[in-house]
Amino acid sequence: MNNKYEAFSREQLIDKILKLEKERYGLVWEDKEEEVAKRCDSELPLLKEDCTKEIICDSTLPYNLIIEGDNYHSLYALSFTHKKSIDLIYIDPPYNTGNNDFRYNDSYVDKADRFRHSKWLSFMSKRLRLAKNLLSNNGLIFISIDENEFAQLKLLCDSIFTEKNYVVDLIWNSRKSVSNDTIVSLNHNHTLIYAKNIDIIQHNKVNYRLRGSKEKFSNPDNDPRGEWTADPFDAPEIRENLTYIIENPNTGKKYLPPKGRHWRTTEDEYKKFLADGRIIFGKTGKSKPQLKRFYYEAEKKGVVSKSIWDDVGTTTNGTQELEKILGEKKFNNPKPVSFLLKILELASSKDSTVLDFFAGSGTTGHAVLAMNRRDGGNRKFILCTNNENNICTEVTYPRIKKVTEGYADVSGIPTNLKYYTQTFVPVITSDNDKRKLVNCCTEMLCIAENCFELVRNRDCRCDFSIFKNAKKQMVIIYDEDSICDCIAYLNEHKSNNEFVIYVFSYDHTYASEDFEELDLEFSVKPIPEAIINVYRKISKMKKK
Repeated sequence: MNNKYEAFSREQLIDKILKLEKERYGLVWEDKEEEVAKRCDSELPLLKEDCTKEIICDSTLPYNLIIEGDNYHSLYALSFTHKKSIDLIYIDPPYNTGNNDFRYNDSYVDKADRFRHSKWLSFMSKRLRLAKNLLSNNGLIFISIDENEFAQLKLLCDSIFTEKNYVVDLIWNSRKSVSNDTIVSLNHNHTLIYAKNIDIIQHNKVNYRLRGSKEKFSNPDNDPRGEWTADPFDAPEIRENLTYIIENPNTGKKYLPPKGRHWRTTEDEYKKFLADGRIIFGKTGKSKPQLKRFYYEAEKKGVVSKSIWDDVGTTTNGTQELEKILGEKKFNNPKPVSFLLKILELASSKDSTVLDFFAGSGTTGHAVLAMNRRDGGNRKFILCTNNENNICTEVTYPRIKKVTEGYADVSGIPTNLKYYTQTFVPVITSDNDKRKLVNCCTEMLCIAENCFELVRNRDCRCDFSIFKNAKKQMVIIYDEDSICDCIAYLNEHKSNNEFVIYVFSYDHTYASEDFEELDLEFSVKPIPEAIINVYRKISKMKKK
């Protein structure tokens, strides 16, 4: 029987042996060929806009993306448009329960399949390796899973992201009811968190906090600084420079720190706090000293998240939310918005780009819009899902559309949305193939540069187009013969915006002298080489 090693060169076989000798501990499985990945050996995936599903509320608002198609192909395309620019990834992949929840090469994988785990690991490995390259340096990935593949996923992620970058396993109390047909009722799911670079996360850990609750804060004395709570003024351990006598000005009683403890500040700092009205002596003014801690301080500092989440709703809540939006039940066990909101609160900033490449019902996109409404943010989402059982066209997209427009008694959240399907061009083997790629790459370049507003459309296939956003304009010159006409147009329609120019070239260079007459600030990138180079790197990565 032939095997893949027969085609290996001597050097490749030596590299393989050295790798096996080095990796003495880890996850081993038989890699199963996947048709969608094999297709990329002969065709390159691109994105094609479906303008009928476009939603534009305000061109100054962020543009979000829905990509309909296999997520492997979507990640392939995003490797060009969003390389190292995704701040947060959340995915809820198939759990591989054996109950028609996981398809591999168009067939459901059942419990009797002896390659069940290998197929799932092959499937996940390909996608997680592509996803890793999308994460920004301070990016995080959250992966929900249940007991069926939890152990395998942990080892797989340790291999891809490294053990060092493991953050924690979040335990979510996903159901309240108790199952009586098992020894122990399984009421939780796992969410594994990995960092692209844990050192950056740790250095900036104050940014990864939850909002403080106001529950313990009040303002009984109408302090103009707002709500506060009383914290003990003593702290653990004994330090001589923090051990001194404090006298209660109301009673004259003198206090020393309790045994084994010290005051939390020096005596000079204590006096400043006292003068600032931040020291109180109990509710009646007759007790030991306490320090006022204001809510605005707690909110700024945030609260460290615990690893067990039992306050973010259940899958039942997620089902009820989705039914309220769509008017009927069309999806089983979606995550509740509150679960994703807590992830966004913990791991995103107001300008984060959030990716979900197992988008399902679209909860992640819904939560991003809700979070933006809550804190005035400009987060953007990218949702990738296939259209199996019409999930994308009948659940994911309609949900986002309803959230944008408003539904039932819930007001809409204005935003912009671009909807893409997948298309393919042949792997580049000739100059004619390069022409085909350039003529199909407009949407990819718009996504990469975040320029969606059309300024000028090309008059013919070999002309040029211009798109813009609030800060820059992007020019696509589809044929080198159009460079002079394009320069004349740009000089006539001057703008103070930054300009990025993509120009057709048969190789990775362009003639800089062709742009000497252009009277504005600009940079030039040759196409299709800019795209092909990224795809080449993915192809090499697949063979390792």
